[in-house]
Amino acid sequence: MNDKCHLELTHVNIDFPTDTGPFRALEDVSLKIDKGEFVTLIGHSGCGKSTVLNIVAGLHRATAGGVILNGREVAEPGPERAVVFQNHSLLPWLTAYENVELGVKQVFKGKKSRAEMRDWIEHNLELVHMGHARDKRPDEISGGMKQRVGIARALAMQPEVLLMDEPFGALDALTRAHLQDSLMEIHATLGNTVIMITHDVDEAVLLSDRIVMMTNGPAATIGEVLHIQLERPRERLALADDVRYNHYRSGVLKFLYERQKRPEENKKTPADRGTTHADSENTPDEVEPENVALRVVGH
Repeated sequence: MNDKCHLELTHVNIDFPTDTGPFRALEDVSLKIDKGEFVTLIGHSGCGKSTVLNIVAGLHRATAGGVILNGREVAEPGPERAVVFQNHSLLPWLTAYENVELGVKQVFKGKKSRAEMRDWIEHNLELVHMGHARDKRPDEISGGMKQRVGIARALAMQPEVLLMDEPFGALDALTRAHLQDSLMEIHATLGNTVIMITHDVDEAVLLSDRIVMMTNGPAATIGEVLHIQLERPRERLALADDVRYNHYRSGVLKFLYERQKRPEENKKTPADRGTTHADSENTPDEVEPENVALRVVGH
């Protein structure tokens, strides 16, 4: 492991119980992530992306293998790993300020004074351009604004690793683009390690240092890893005509459409495999756990 690498998944397998016996969602997933790196996971539905993220978050325990963060095994949720879900998971009866305050109190109670916590909450709301809406409840703001508050709450925990499960998937294209730009600004400012799930190829290329492409399930694993060597800061309009950008984009699309199976699967017929892509759509990986935001904050 190099000096910067602080998060490592080693030979991770996970089985889920079913009526017909154990279902292997992931098999032999190994990955090293450097401090401050932005990594995206991409692949078809049912390929284990969310399961990988949940294992890193401490919400699932691997059946075999495990995750090491800064030399310590990840065994449960912790504030050093904050999660942002596609569903913003804000408490509807609390204002934007109070939703962020919830996480701050859990992490910094006894470490910061009330004034320091207030300043820290306001700082993080400003970081996501939501200071003006600090007193608004979730039903009074747009979907994009809710996601900004969710990101502020995660950042306010001062995590070493920010885990994002399709955080912009439910947003319109323009709002999504604005939040992508904001996320790039935040990453440049804070230098957090980010692991993000996406189905959007352009989003993956725009944001990432590396794109981890997952094979189809069951027994999904890492198929290929693509290094994105584009200078930062990145400007989406300039990249539209960049030969390297389009080369990376083409590489991801080619994997998703032609090489998404495990190498040995390419040699088998559908009858040999005993499963179809339609079957993989309904694997346990894509069943989102109940609102776990507070479980993550509360440890």
